[in-house]
Amino acid sequence: MSKLNDVVETVTEKVSNVVEEVKAKVGSSESNRIRIDGFTEEGENLSPLNDDSSPLGGDSSKAHSHGGGEGIPDSSRAGRMTSYHRADFGKLNGREEDWRFTPLKRLRGLHTADLNGSAPELAVVAPDGVLVESIARTDARIGSAGIPEDRVAAAAWEDFSEATAVTLPAETVVDGSVTLTINGVSKDPAAQHIVITAQKFSKGVVVLDHKGSAVLSQNVEIVVEDGAELTVVSVQDWDDDAVHASAQYARIGRDAKFKHVVVSLGGDLVRITPSSKFTATGGDVEMFGLYYADAGQHLEQRLFVDHAVPNCKSRVMYKGALQGRDAHTVWVGDVLIRKEAEGTDTYEVNRNLLLTDGGRADSVPNLEIETGLIEGAGHASATGRFDDEHLFYLMARGIPEETARRLVVRGFLTEIIQQIKVPALEERLTDAVERELEASGAY
Repeated sequence: MSKLNDVVETVTEKVSNVVEEVKAKVGSSESNRIRIDGFTEEGENLSPLNDDSSPLGGDSSKAHSHGGGEGIPDSSRAGRMTSYHRADFGKLNGREEDWRFTPLKRLRGLHTADLNGSAPELAVVAPDGVLVESIARTDARIGSAGIPEDRVAAAAWEDFSEATAVTLPAETVVDGSVTLTINGVSKDPAAQHIVITAQKFSKGVVVLDHKGSAVLSQNVEIVVEDGAELTVVSVQDWDDDAVHASAQYARIGRDAKFKHVVVSLGGDLVRITPSSKFTATGGDVEMFGLYYADAGQHLEQRLFVDHAVPNCKSRVMYKGALQGRDAHTVWVGDVLIRKEAEGTDTYEVNRNLLLTDGGRADSVPNLEIETGLIEGAGHASATGRFDDEHLFYLMARGIPEETARRLVVRGFLTEIIQQIKVPALEERLTDAVERELEASGAY
């Protein structure tokens, strides 16, 4: 019996020692985390190749760079090639991940020709206090928000002659919106560059309103400095023959808030690639999109949210509707949570509504997480026809089927339009959606 007691005492003592060690680790100053041998912040480490030098680990890791003409294409969004020069990207063949959904023949030379055509005419209406300038390529603000990530954007960077700069001064609350009306007047391939800066603790709304006919590659740089609140709305209401590729880069400062809204209705081929990069803690980004594709139209949205620092939040919601034969929409949503970005809170969703037969909606949400120490991350995607329950609910209350269908579509898309907060523009876009529905032949 005494031997049994000795064994029990020994085991009890060992358990007590382990408990005390765990308590000591929990109460330690190292962020109150317990570290377990064989595990990393990303999970269990099963391979000797998975060292701590990279979130990819060992032989699979690559030195990522974001300088001009550098970067290694790989499975990580962080390794994307970036350069100010088109030649660094090589000729496109349509098999590249960035271009596999895009009909290159319909770019009408944006990826092959010099972009020396006449850029769209640009008219600016700005409230008092907002600074609007034409600036040279050598201005320090050029390149302050991003670097091209594809050949078409790099071509526009090389070929633009001067840029339009819009600045919201520090600590200024802009009364009303700043509107840049971009009116295409030429079908020759052209380049355009715009820089938007919201200085510290400023607040305002900037609208990019694209109209007319053009073959345009465009770079839009957006800088949201510390504590600023900025909304940028990009409306593509082109004529039916327009081709438009727009790379829109945003850098988000400490405790800054940025809302980005894309509305694509017109054009033959429209490709918008917005990106948001957090550069300091406390940033908050919302990215919304609405696209409505008719027969033969190609509307493409490829966005990127780069959580590069801790304790930032992002929300993404894009909605699309398609009608007619060969209507094609593309939505690719890349969200990267880097290893340093602890405390990240992110969610993205894409919804597509097929109104008739013959359309195609490609939806690809991508979520890359390099640390497990986050608040939350998720994504969702769905493509389908009408919700029969919604139709039944409306028709059971005496609403004709045609009207009920229109109400469902209107409600589906209006959620995005209401994010703009510019009443006149919201009304105009709502009317445009109504005209699309009337022209569909399905109602």
